[in-house]
Amino acid sequence: MNAQATTLYPFVPSGPKFQTALAFFAELGFEKQWEHDGLAGLRFGKAYFTLQNIDVPEWQRNQMITFEVTDLDAYWAELNAKDLPRTFAGVKLRPPEQFAWGRELHIIDPGGVCWHVRQSSQS
Repeated sequence: MNAQATTLYPFVPSGPKFQTALAFFAELGFEKQWEHDGLAGLRFGKAYFTLQNIDVPEWQRNQMITFEVTDLDAYWAELNAKDLPRTFAGVKLRPPEQFAWGRELHIIDPGGVCWHVRQSSQS
């Protein structure tokens, strides 16, 4: 191939409550760039995805997405202080842990998608 991919922007299901999912991702640091017809573009630094107003539990339980942050411990401290599982039904947080592939924390969002947040190797 002569052309090279430069960025990947996944579509992520919101689960049953699109507005709740938007509020949740704002708490994670994602800013809404646009919203139209059940879709919203969300950005946090260089991380970007499209939130889709759709509820497919089987998909959501099986989807995992990874993004990196410049300071995993600082990010964890901010998230943990927000007590997101109490505010958002179904949300789970797992503190940073070292794995064979790197150090990361885990988040289950309100729709059931598992997010892996890693320490950036660029920092």
